[in-house]
Amino acid sequence: MRSFHFNGGRIVKTGLAIFLTAVICEWFHWQPVFAVITAIVTIEPTVSDSIKKGIVRFPASAIGSGFAVFFIALFGNSPITYTLAAVCTILVCYRLKLHAGLLVATLTAVAMVEVIHSNYLIAFFIRLGTTTTGLLVSTAVNMLVFPPSYKKDIVTSMERIGQQASTILHQTFTRILYGKQTDEKESELLIQQFMQEIRKTETLIHFEQNDSKLYPWGGKKEEGLLLAEKQLLFLHNLEYHIQALLHISAEDVSWTNEECDLLMHAVTDLADYLGNISSDQTHPLHLEKVTQLFWQNQMSTTSNGTSHSPGFPPEFVILYELIALYDVASRLNDHDRPKKHGAVQKVSEN
Repeated sequence: MRSFHFNGGRIVKTGLAIFLTAVICEWFHWQPVFAVITAIVTIEPTVSDSIKKGIVRFPASAIGSGFAVFFIALFGNSPITYTLAAVCTILVCYRLKLHAGLLVATLTAVAMVEVIHSNYLIAFFIRLGTTTTGLLVSTAVNMLVFPPSYKKDIVTSMERIGQQASTILHQTFTRILYGKQTDEKESELLIQQFMQEIRKTETLIHFEQNDSKLYPWGGKKEEGLLLAEKQLLFLHNLEYHIQALLHISAEDVSWTNEECDLLMHAVTDLADYLGNISSDQTHPLHLEKVTQLFWQNQMSTTSNGTSHSPGFPPEFVILYELIALYDVASRLNDHDRPKKHGAVQKVSEN
């Protein structure tokens, strides 16, 4: 449903931009085909991209039009004209780093060969007029008609990432503490999907932040987006901490069942926080108990004379990573998370 809604909006905006562009060109008695081509490719996922790429496409189209007029004047309507107009346009646009406008400029240069037979200078300026019309109309339509909005997509992705993070964390510690076997390929796939979802959400937040600056009422969005961005950074760091635990198994640790249960309670609490299942904040009591266990293990290791053994003991790594995750989550909760709802909820409300 979301995909259909998004594509449907793009189709409607593209059709409207084509219609308005063609009407304006007909009113000026200009051939609309060049303006329509420009209007089609200027409907970008974000308004800011439409503006930025439009600024690049205008001079690129001018270059293509200039080469087309020049070679038509020299060789007329011939195969060499098509070739030289296209090749020279590509070379110059590439050298000037007008990559976003290269395709439009090349199409314009090639299409002009067929329709220009005289009045070359006038034809050149008419092409600039049609290009400008296509750019302005499509940008205005993209900005005012169904403005691109990714708030719902951000909310959905953040919720999915939280659930994936919760599952990964719970599975990892269940395997380490209780020796429960998990499918290694399935775990790797889950982590891969987790990272892909994070990168996708980072892109959506970037899109939303860029467009929010173009609207006078966009300031209210910034706070919610910043909260989501900070929470996303924490979830991104989760992957690094999990990677440090992947090669540790239950045979490597020497904790009692009571100590394992204590750690699992702390892990469950943190997993609930990530998944937003039952609580809006982590419990400091769990962190305090884990920290006490950490120092007890340190004292025990030192008293046994193994503090200088190569590498870190598995117990040290497990407790350190868990405390690090807990500490960051607690500080994120205290300072950045709204009292009743998650950061993603605030994005939705804004």
